[in-house]
Amino acid sequence: MSVQVQPFISTVTGTLDDKGRVCIPASFRQILAAQNTPGVYLCPSFSEAALECFGEEVLQAFHQQQATADPFFTPDFNDKVFAVLSMTQKLPCDENGRVRLPEDLIAHAGLAERVVFVGMGTKFQIWDPARFETMRAERLKRALAVLGGAAR
Repeated sequence: MSVQVQPFISTVTGTLDDKGRVCIPASFRQILAAQNTPGVYLCPSFSEAALECFGEEVLQAFHQQQATADPFFTPDFNDKVFAVLSMTQKLPCDENGRVRLPEDLIAHAGLAERVVFVGMGTKFQIWDPARFETMRAERLKRALAVLGGAAR
């Protein structure tokens, strides 16, 4: 019987200190720990100015999906593996739950003093608050369009 892993939920505001550190929300750290992930895996988003954060469960699922492809004669394999695995970093948490974000990832997401952690089920994202508000409004508008505008 497999253990049910809790999803990353909620939106939490945090800070980025002068050393480039953020404190992963305690509830997110508990989920990562349940996945036997000391710290967090992190990579730039491929479609947004945000950071993708995940645990061992997502990494292993991706690896298993790619393991069935031909690693030498499949351009799709190279593209996916390069985009995810070569761009992912495993960042350790300190005793206070902080991780130091690399400068290139801070720049990618446009992070400054405040950050927003956004739970997204199997992963969470780190956003600049202003960019998050713009994205949030766009996603809510699309969700309402799917519902036919019924929920207001």
